[in-house]
Amino acid sequence: MSKHDELLVDIAALVESGHSNQMTLTVVAGGAVITGRLAPEAVWRQRVSEVLADSARLSEFSAVFTAPTPVEKKPTHLHFHVARILQGTVGIPETGGMYRVAIDDVSAWTMGDFSYSDH
Repeated sequence: MSKHDELLVDIAALVESGHSNQMTLTVVAGGAVITGRLAPEAVWRQRVSEVLADSARLSEFSAVFTAPTPVEKKPTHLHFHVARILQGTVGIPETGGMYRVAIDDVSAWTMGDFSYSDH
């Protein structure tokens, strides 16, 4: 998008200010459909850091995510927790992942978490 969606920025700002991870959203970014719950950036960073710290091969990257979060006037990214990339009737990963999406890259969005089924 050449200009970001102010409504989407407002939603991200509310998630950041309330430190809630209960807002569900589905976005299209770069042709991919991503659906899941939004989390405040600090919460998202902490969770990514924990996952990396538990990895024998990637633990050295954990500290990158524990650095202080820069204070922005308006959010520039959406931070998805327990999210999936929808591909046909499958959500990848099935258990949910952690994605960071630039708001400027979102071409479409809707409230809610889309379900998928093979029935």
